[in-house]
Amino acid sequence: MASSAIHKQTSSFSILALLPSHPPYKITNPLLLISHSHSNPVQNFKTLYLTMSPLLLLSLLTLLPTLTLSTTPRSLYLVTPEPISLSYHHGPLLTGKLAVNILWYGRFTPSQRSIVSDFLLSLSSPASSPAASTWWHTTSLYHNSTTQLTLGRQVIDSALSLGRSLTSDDLTKLSSRLSPHRNTIAVVLTGDDVLVEGFCMSRCGHHGSSPAGRHGRSHFAYIWVGNSVTQCPGECAWPFHQPIYGPQTPPLVAPNGDVGVDGMIINLATLLAATVTNPFGDGYFQGPANAPLEAVTACTGIFGTGSYPGYPGQLLVDSTTGASFNAKGLGGRKYLLPAMWDPNDKI
Repeated sequence: MASSAIHKQTSSFSILALLPSHPPYKITNPLLLISHSHSNPVQNFKTLYLTMSPLLLLSLLTLLPTLTLSTTPRSLYLVTPEPISLSYHHGPLLTGKLAVNILWYGRFTPSQRSIVSDFLLSLSSPASSPAASTWWHTTSLYHNSTTQLTLGRQVIDSALSLGRSLTSDDLTKLSSRLSPHRNTIAVVLTGDDVLVEGFCMSRCGHHGSSPAGRHGRSHFAYIWVGNSVTQCPGECAWPFHQPIYGPQTPPLVAPNGDVGVDGMIINLATLLAATVTNPFGDGYFQGPANAPLEAVTACTGIFGTGSYPGYPGQLLVDSTTGASFNAKGLGGRKYLLPAMWDPNDKI
């Protein structure tokens, strides 16, 4: 399966699992309503927002049966899905050893920080099958070399130095506090007590790039992901919460017992894969550059075999907790990771 203009890419809502699964649609699928803006023509700054078209969503739902735990999984399509093929656009990719620096903005408990930190370490650590590191290894197939992530600096800003409500520009400012450079990825994580421009209305997170250094001749990659648990878990923490739209199947039990943070892991994984394979907007993607399908968004809503709209697929279940997962990590951690497009399989 599953230099250049400054580029900002949003992570799609987890609710986009309502898309067909094998293979996914192109970004031009009418089930998605896409808009973008150009806020800085000098830097060709781009923002992509993904939302669901209510009218077409309703059309899809009329084709879906009422789902229960006993429903036999089956896939229903509006039209025959088109094959996915991400093309390389000859820009630089992020390879080698990369330090992931984190700024924790807002309310996070030590346990929540540990879940995320262990996930990042798990991407480059051996574990029993199915290993999170095996999932991450798929990114190396895009450039025939290994991208190893290490856990770098961590900064805690629980005092909300820029306030409780953040704009997109504020997120860029926060990422620049992590002393970023070309061999790092700056990650800004916002707590459930923080409001972010566009969060829940059109995005669960995004990745982008910004000038680095005094003269701004190079660029660094950054990611933002928010904790949706008190604001929009049905949009950004599916399948650990019932979706706002679509089949109301029971939510899965979160593998680390935290709906908000386990949902953040899904979105962070999505954006990490996109960042290393399309860091500056001219790497691997399908479709127009201002509305691309990337490594994981090409497989939106797929977590296991047999997935279909509203059903994440067949997953492993912890016999003790009942939690669903598909990847194991450091110290026995379990995670639910989204499917990633495999350039060798070319689904």
